[in-house]
Amino acid sequence: MLEALESGQAIEKVFVQFGTHGQAIDSIFKLAKQRGIPIRQTPKERFRELGGGAETQGVVAVASSVDYLELDQLLDSVPEGQQPFFLLFDEIEDPHNLGALIRSALCFGVHGVVLLKHHSATVNATVIKTSAGAALSMPVARVTNLVNAIKELKENGIRVVGTDAAAQATLGVADLSGPIAIVVGNEGRGIRRLVKENCDLLVRIPMGGSFDSLNASVAGALVLYEAARARGKNPQQINNER
Repeated sequence: MLEALESGQAIEKVFVQFGTHGQAIDSIFKLAKQRGIPIRQTPKERFRELGGGAETQGVVAVASSVDYLELDQLLDSVPEGQQPFFLLFDEIEDPHNLGALIRSALCFGVHGVVLLKHHSATVNATVIKTSAGAALSMPVARVTNLVNAIKELKENGIRVVGTDAAAQATLGVADLSGPIAIVVGNEGRGIRRLVKENCDLLVRIPMGGSFDSLNASVAGALVLYEAARARGKNPQQINNER
């Protein structure tokens, strides 16, 4: 376990059995904290289930299902001659929503998605299943601070558009063409204030009937479709570019 943390291996969580102590455990706690990896102290019975009967010495790690990129690597991954198209998640916590959004992103030609390292669902088995495998094909970057990531995208000529139910600009009228990154907020709270303030534009989806909001994955898919349309892409063009 210690070797995996020191080598930078992609790890989602570390589980430590209650009552496990020692110098190695202290080092694991320290390294995991430095890398922003959550640690869960777990009762003995639950820990046995996680370990599957293997010799664990009181520590089990959950490896990431995908290899995450740094933001600059994501920027470099955009094919030459194409205008960048990204999807950013501001504390999306439901893995089903995350999977559905990644599936939509792949369908509409998004070059990559950005997740937060904390307060966010990770690309796990549920996300991969919900995305129908799209999460295995979509480049995914993880960042500590979404505001800083937005600033870096803007420095690279990418316009950042947030989704907000109270925005003045409406989907279908707002200009979503050119190099662009779409921000989708948390299922209940939406986009955080500082993230909104750093977006170039906020858009809302016109609503009718008795509901005033949509599920995060549905709202995100609608905005992605409009952005793809504004970029002059249809599904056949997107498939030909991949």
